[in-house]
Amino acid sequence: MRDSLGGVRSVLLLGGRSEIGLAVVERLLLEGAREVVLAARGGVTDPPETLTVTGANVHSLDFDAEAVDTHAATVAAAVDLVGDLDVVVDAFGVLGEQSVYEADPVEAARAATVNYTGHVSSGLAVAARLREQGHGTLMVLSSVAGVRVRRANFVYGSAKAGLDGFAQGLADSLYGSGARVLVVRPGYVATRMSAHVEPAPFPATPGQVADVAVRGLRRGADTVWAPPVLRPLFTALSLLPRPLWRRLGR
Repeated sequence: MRDSLGGVRSVLLLGGRSEIGLAVVERLLLEGAREVVLAARGGVTDPPETLTVTGANVHSLDFDAEAVDTHAATVAAAVDLVGDLDVVVDAFGVLGEQSVYEADPVEAARAATVNYTGHVSSGLAVAARLREQGHGTLMVLSSVAGVRVRRANFVYGSAKAGLDGFAQGLADSLYGSGARVLVVRPGYVATRMSAHVEPAPFPATPGQVADVAVRGLRRGADTVWAPPVLRPLFTALSLLPRPLWRRLGR
């Protein structure tokens, strides 16, 4: 439960090794959070020192994005560890290579399961818990790649488009329950996952995305863009005629 000043006590990170997700957790710990659950495949046996030095209790759970039938149990296990979930950060995913996906449809479908289907099962499980509590926020890391899908990464982008739409619908389903959803739309972020990708305009670091996300959390926002300049930019890009967008999206 949040404290009397609205501070966050407990955080569940789905995608416990995500650089952006961990940066969000670090900021919430600095603001007073005391219980953290890192959920990742095989568990997280060596949490970053930036989490442990705060004196918070850092727990670990096994979480497999593809094993959709286990996600409700993972959420229940997190509740058993820390009680009510004040913030759940949905940060798991894979980027991969478009050329690999086009050559290997099975691999493309696997990536789509991680980047979309896994979020549906885990998101619904989290929403059920938050609704039962009557409070809490699910923070979903979407992407501008899903705002208008480019030919250069349409397998990844289409999954993010689905995730973004799902998160918005989930937010509407929670309206009036006391629980809510915050959609975070980063642009290019320099991480281990994106190391093979050419940097795009207006890049951000994981810390900068986390700063935007936590500010949005504090003010009760529904959607934030990181950096904020991407909002008017993609508003304009969404209006481009398709032939021009096709040339830009190579």
